[in-house]
Amino acid sequence: MAMVGTLISVEEYLHTTYDPDCDYVDGEVLERNMGDQAHSTTQVEFAFYFRSRREDWNVFVFTEQRIRVTPSRYRIADLCVYAGQKPKEPVFQTPPFLCIEILSPDDRIERIQDRIDDYLKFGVPYVWVVNPRSRRGWIYTTDEILEAKDGVLRTENPAYAVPLAEIFAAFDRK
Repeated sequence: MAMVGTLISVEEYLHTTYDPDCDYVDGEVLERNMGDQAHSTTQVEFAFYFRSRREDWNVFVFTEQRIRVTPSRYRIADLCVYAGQKPKEPVFQTPPFLCIEILSPDDRIERIQDRIDDYLKFGVPYVWVVNPRSRRGWIYTTDEILEAKDGVLRTENPAYAVPLAEIFAAFDRK
């Protein structure tokens, strides 16, 4: 993962199109690790899972959406979920209820932890980190980090439960 260019302003970042989109951290444009098929499949399955429950759970799910976590930091979540009301701004400035990060083969713990920290400091109550290769998931809150040892990622207030087996079932289809 390399940095793109030199320091730029927030305004320049917001008016530039990157393919794929990049994070913006304190004046630097940072490339995100490109996902592979496992990453893509996991992302689609999570999006479908939440989208198919939109009415029952009153949620809105977004993939690869820019989120302003501080005035000088913008993150692109693999998925973000809003409970209740759908955000109206083009670049989200209110914390999602949940951000989901799916690990790519080249992801490193320091960079993922920086993203998690940014989300939690911004006020995101839950961050899920999912490794599609090991089929494991972790739940991060400001108070704790839990591995979903029973294979179910959960939230409270509102209570959502997503069985990883249902997400990863797509991997076993021929």
